[in-house]
Amino acid sequence: MLRALRTAALGMSAQQTSVDNTANNLANANTTGFKKARVAFQDLLYQRVRAAGGEDGTAPPASLQMGHGAIAVATVSTFTQGSLSETGNALDLAVNGSGFFALQMPDGSRSYTRDGAFTLTADGTMVTQSGFALDPGIEVPPDALDVQVQADGTVRARLPGEPEPVELGQIELARFQNPAGLRALGGNLFVQTDRSGEPVVAPPGEDGLGTVQQGFLEASNVDVVQEMVDLIASQRAYELNSKMVQAGEEMLQIANGVKR
Repeated sequence: MLRALRTAALGMSAQQTSVDNTANNLANANTTGFKKARVAFQDLLYQRVRAAGGEDGTAPPASLQMGHGAIAVATVSTFTQGSLSETGNALDLAVNGSGFFALQMPDGSRSYTRDGAFTLTADGTMVTQSGFALDPGIEVPPDALDVQVQADGTVRARLPGEPEPVELGQIELARFQNPAGLRALGGNLFVQTDRSGEPVVAPPGEDGLGTVQQGFLEASNVDVVQEMVDLIASQRAYELNSKMVQAGEEMLQIANGVKR
């Protein structure tokens, strides 16, 4: 009975982790470029109570094993494409396909994002809403009349007195062999890890990368209906495990009362 209590308690803890993850997904249903995550579970150590029989057939053909519950081992981000919503803002960019915008962090390292809601600093540098600049950087002259971003990442601006738009630079995208291995920092940012592999950096549209869509933002890929279904399933599993704890306690009470 004590094993059942511990196993059920571990099951409740695992389902609580699943509910926490679902809550985070739902909380970010309207976060630009957010990628939902799912919890991966594994069963725990099995105790072999009785071994299977040998070739002489003198023992049972199957072994008797008792499991010890389940545990959450990982959260795996799903990098499917979110829907694109038109904003009309020239500095709003969406990646249509695979790839991440590369950003320069204050310590000189690189981070990556799918959030293309950019703005300009006082000196004309294109930065995210958190103030992180594109890498390589793009600077827009203060007298620019408008900014044009092509599907291949080329950035141009119309300047007073210039008959043709002037090229300002090239936005590059990065892709990873295993994007699920990226580490989330918060703030719509990811950093590479050993599991993600080294980034492949190239202009949009090359090396399997997506293209850049100006005037659009990528919405979260959270499916609210599916998350609610997953939440109900986790709640029911949590409830069943809690009933198992109650059943184990009742069995212990009966065992304690046998002597009376």
